[in-house]
Order: sequence, then C-alpha cells, then structure tokens
Amino acid sequence: SPGHDFLAQLCQDWEAQTKPAREAGIRVIHMRTGVVLDKHGGALAKMLPAFQLGLGGVIGDGQQMMSWISLAEIPYIVEHMIHTKDLSGAVNVVSPQAVTNETFTKVLGSVVKRPTAFPVHPFMIRMILGEMGQKLLLEGSWVVPQKLIQTGYRFRYDDLSLALAATLSRANSY
Repeated sequence: SPGHDFLAQLCQDWEAQTKPAREAGIRVIHMRTGVVLDKHGGALAKMLPAFQLGLGGVIGDGQQMMSWISLAEIPYIVEHMIHTKDLSGAVNVVSPQAVTNETFTKVLGSVVKRPTAFPVHPFMIRMILGEMGQKLLLEGSWVVPQKLIQTGYRFRYDDLSLALAATLSRANSY
C-alpha cells in the first residue's frame, strides 16, 4: 500500500497520469524500483567512496530493511514484463532478498575488502541525500516482487554479494 510522505504522493500522482491509457485499453505497468545498485549513480555511488576507503558503516541502527535491485537485472525484468501479457499495474522491481542495512553494510564491505567499523549518523544521510535518504536509507522498506515471482520471472542477481560483485566489476554502467 502507498505511504503518506512526499515520495509516496509523488508516485501516486505520477501513476495517476496513466489513467487515460488504461481507460483506452492500453496495458500499463508501473515499475516500482527499490534501491538500484549501480556504481555510477544513486545511493550506492554515494556510499562507495567511503566503503572503498574503509570508512563505511551501518546507517542509523542498521535494522531498517533495504529492498534493492541490480541495475543489470532491470532490462531482463522489462523484457519479462513486455512478454507477460497478463502483467499490469504496479510491479515491485526489487530482488526477492531484502536485507537489513547491517547485512548490506557487511556484504558491501566484504565485496570491496574493507572494514565497516564506522557507523553513519542519520544526520549525515539527511544532509547528503535529503528526504530520499531519510525514506530509503533510514526508514527503509521491505518490498516483495510478488507479481514477478507469480509470473515466473527468474532473478539473475538475487544474491546481494553476487549482485554487488557484478555491479562493481562492470567496466561500464547502463
């Protein structure tokens, strides 16, 4: 169900703009992505320099859930959505393996082979990422890709360690 904050309202307003297409009988899919793992953008790109320097750590108390998706997975999901004619409406584009921030931190530290002993105070997240950081990194969310699973989608990057290793090893981003 939708939240009640700015980002939730923005999403609802954005999705409402497809009403004319739906009313015309056009199949509409609303991709709702989690934290997209890409070394060149988004939250991971902002966190990566600290982790590479051995300065990464748990954000806040570390118990907030992180629903994530590898950028490399998204084209496969889009292809699946195009070819799955009975799929429509909101589709959660996230890995089926949500993790706590504490787990994410440990895995990322392991992948970049650096310690993760420096917790990040919530103030720093708000300062660097604003409301997006508050919502995505401090509050978090546990989202399940139910429609993708129900329609038989097979994830290529559902293991966080493998997804991060693949993301960080790619020479180019999409």
